[in-house]
Amino acid sequence: MPYVGRSTDKLSNIEKLDTITFDGSSSYTLQKNSVNFTPNSANSLQVSIDGVVQAGNFTVSGSTIDFGVAIPSTSTNDFIFHYGTGLITTPADGTVSLDKLSATGTKDATTFLRGDNTFAAAGGGKVLQVVSATDSTNRTTTSTSFVTASNTLSLNITPSSSSNKILLMAQLGGCRYNTPNQEITFTIYRNGTTNIGDATAGLSHSMTSANNGYDFTDSVSLLAYDSPATTSSTSYQVYFKTTASTVGINQDGALAHIIAIEIDGS
Repeated sequence: MPYVGRSTDKLSNIEKLDTITFDGSSSYTLQKNSVNFTPNSANSLQVSIDGVVQAGNFTVSGSTIDFGVAIPSTSTNDFIFHYGTGLITTPADGTVSLDKLSATGTKDATTFLRGDNTFAAAGGGKVLQVVSATDSTNRTTTSTSFVTASNTLSLNITPSSSSNKILLMAQLGGCRYNTPNQEITFTIYRNGTTNIGDATAGLSHSMTSANNGYDFTDSVSLLAYDSPATTSSTSYQVYFKTTASTVGINQDGALAHIIAIEIDGS
């Protein structure tokens, strides 16, 4: 099977440069295959003159090597080796641009570098604040349209950004019905005007299965994810309605809860 991988000229980190023909000058041009060659530094070169290896007693600027003294034309350059290319290459000075690394924004312990080269605060799902309210008073209605469940089962929350979301949860206990096959439907309104749930079905409902008399259910849960798109104070309140005669919640001391959680939407 033929060799697959680096070509053999890349398996070493040593470059053999063209030898120099001395003419009595102190500085000469470094070349490889008759093309000007710029080494990593003077320390990367090993030069032999008249059988004596020179190292550290010359300087390099670009592709020019300067021995500091005139080298007689009678001297012979045996070889020049350059170390530092091939498998490991050190970029020459001024060849690496820092433009791509100059991110904008504030760099600190609370930010991270995004793909668009800007520093931003960690976000997207963080819980920013929690507001809650409770109610234990028995509330009843005969309305077949949504009405407030109570004056106290409501809360206000002020989002810190218009892009943030509000996670809403409510738990209603002690639901009571006066007639068989009667249903209570619950929802949550924003600012008393916007129904967060379905216009008819709301967010949840409970129905009696008793044939007659009163019937109770332990609790009903509501869950919603709202986008108020504002940084103003926003109210949320539980509403309910019936399909027949009187229905109620918070019977026999049951406690109702409503919770609003602001979620970072960035």
